[in-house]
This record gives sequence, structure tokens and C-alpha cells, in this order.
Amino acid sequence: ILMLTSVQGIENEIASIASGADEFLTKPLHPEVVRTRIRAMLRNKAAIDSLEEAESILFTLAQTVETRDRTTGDHCERLAFFSVSLGQALGLNKTQLITLHRGGYLHDIGKISVPDAILFKKGPLTMDEWVVMRSHTTKGEEICKPMKSFANVLPIIRSHHERWDGTGYPDGLAGEDIPLLARILQVVDIYDALTSARPYKRALTHQEAKDMMEDEVRRNWRDPELVPLFFECCSGLIAHPPDLTGPASIRESLERMCI
Repeated sequence: ILMLTSVQGIENEIASIASGADEFLTKPLHPEVVRTRIRAMLRNKAAIDSLEEAESILFTLAQTVETRDRTTGDHCERLAFFSVSLGQALGLNKTQLITLHRGGYLHDIGKISVPDAILFKKGPLTMDEWVVMRSHTTKGEEICKPMKSFANVLPIIRSHHERWDGTGYPDGLAGEDIPLLARILQVVDIYDALTSARPYKRALTHQEAKDMMEDEVRRNWRDPELVPLFFECCSGLIAHPPDLTGPASIRESLERMCI
């Protein structure tokens, strides 16, 4: 949007840019100045389009991980929604909420490198298979690292399997050394995994999942403040979940939550 006006005054330029204009020119206009400004705007638009395309490719790649396993349903959408809900309860800012939204989709993108024979194995994994499975955290970080716009999401991707007592992976971080956003997503991820059916287990009820997660807090595995806060602030949403069946629906819901 290029604003052209004969009205003088810096307040008009401020109002125009604040309202969404990309450039502001006052008359009389010099043709070459106009052409130069338009060329600059087109360069910026091309760069933004390229960035959005690259981001879309990574989001699509992340969703292919989910579609490999039909039992996971709308796992990414639920993680994005409930992570943002928990983040709001903590009073996080808009940037952090958007990071949680992205983390909901991208946290397991590294599983694209895990063979189906390991990812969908019904029996217990061998030690070597666990090494491959656990590598999805660092593989996912490597995949997203070239995207500067995903820099804030990298700690979620890498650290969402750490444990409060330091026995998690890949870095053995403990307590508040584990990034906050990774801890938030982890709580939601564990609840969703427990309450979803898998080929090797039934879906737990809400109360069963709550009891198990509270037991893990007592074992010093999970954040002792975030787990009770999750059940306090999200129980109503769990009982009456919003419609998250389509990309537009989840996107619109999160946009309203992040305003």
C-alpha cells in the first residue's frame, strides 16, 4: 500500500503508516522516486512471499509426520490450541504465544527421519532403536534451524522431552534450565498422548491421565507448577473443546487468542 497525498504534516504520515501503509509520498511527486519506492516495495513483497512459502513447506512437512500415523488424529492442532491456552494463563506475550502455536506443529518434525519400523513398532524398542527415536529432537532442530523466523521455536523442538529431574533427553536439562515454552508444550503433549488411543494402548480417561501426570510430578519428572495449572485452566476447554477440524478453524481461534 503506497499512500499519495498533497496534505502536508508529519502526523498524516504517522497515521498512514500506523494504519497499514507500506510507504508514504507527498505531492508534487518525482516519477523516479515513485518508481524506486515501488521497486523497493516489490523486493520486500518477494522476500516475504519466499519466507512464507518456506514456512508453509516446513509446516506441511511437520503435518506429514502426523498423517503417517492415522491414530494421532488432530494431535498438532490440539497441542497448538491448548499450549496457547496454557501460555495465556501464564500471562505470556503475543510473540511467545505465536511460538507455542508453531511449536505445536513443529515439535515432532524430526520424526520424519525415524523409520516406520521404529515409529510404529508395537512392542518395546531396543536400545539402538531408542537412540534413533530420541534423535528426532535434534533432527527436528536441524531441519528448522536455517529458518530465522523459527529461532524461538528451536528450544521447544529440542527440549520438549527433558525431565524436571534431569533424566530426559537430549541434554539432560533439569528444572528451570528447561526452556519454559518447551515445558508448556510438554505438559499438553503428555496429556494428549495419554488420552489418545494407540495401537499399543487404550485411551485413558481425563481422570486417569490427571492421576498419572500428578504421580509423575511426585516422581519429580514434570514441572510441579505447570501440571496443576494446566488442569486448572484447561479442564473446561477439555470438557468442551472448540472445533479444530480444519486449518482455517485453528488459525482463526489462535489469532483471536493472540490479539
